Amino acid sequence: MDDVKHRVRKLKKIEAKIRWNGEPSPGVSFVWDDLFDLRNAPTPASRAKYNFKVLSNMNREEYKNIVDDFFARVYYEYYLENGITGAKLYDPSVLALLDLPFDANEQEVKKRFRELAKKHHPDKGGNAANFIELMKAYEKLTN
Repeated sequence: MDDVKHRVRKLKKIEAKIRWNGEPSPGVSFVWDDLFDLRNAPTPASRAKYNFKVLSNMNREEYKNIVDDFFARVYYEYYLENGITGAKLYDPSVLALLDLPFDANEQEVKKRFRELAKKHHPDKGGNAANFIELMKAYEKLTN
């Protein structure tokens, strides 16, 4: 169990090295804080996606997928903070809303959007609020 905590804490140090050369400014927001909380039970104030109990019950493949997602989010923030453009950058949090992997390409985004649009379109019996949220997410990805 301590091994899980050690590995996850190490990710925060790695994020600091990647994004700020090891020296984060006061008040900066870590991607790590959005994903991990090493307390046993989640608290109402925690915005983390995974707590210690969930992490300790994961198999190797599940943990690997979470770490991959973590690094995709870290590098996305790094690219934004440093004005790096050129490659098609998709916000990993928006991709997650569409239930797409962090490495989804343009064709996968379009295909998934169309599937969800058919499902949530108000004319097809879907929820209008969900459809609007879907449209906003797709707009973020395509702009």
